[in-house]
Amino acid sequence: MFGDLMGMMGKLKETQQKVEETKKRLDTVLVDSKSNDGKVQVTLTANRTIKSIDIADELLADKEELEDYLILTLNKAIEKATQVHETEIAAVAKDGLPNIPGMDMFK
Repeated sequence: MFGDLMGMMGKLKETQQKVEETKKRLDTVLVDSKSNDGKVQVTLTANRTIKSIDIADELLADKEELEDYLILTLNKAIEKATQVHETEIAAVAKDGLPNIPGMDMFK
């Protein structure tokens, strides 16, 4: 019994380390998002850190329009980055979790 418990604890610790390594790797995965007309482009890491924002000169004259573009494009980019992040972390976590009877019902 304790052998199984020690094995599970070791596996969980290994999984935790893999999750941390994956989080570091996701800092290098870039996600791009553009406004529908291409006037604003945003690049984020998969950990949702903004790396760059490119704005068409024509938007600089209208503060309100620029704010709307930024909000829409940033939200779209954050959503994409979150999907990549969650997929990657879930894959690592699922691979490393012990097979506990009955836990598959929570998928």
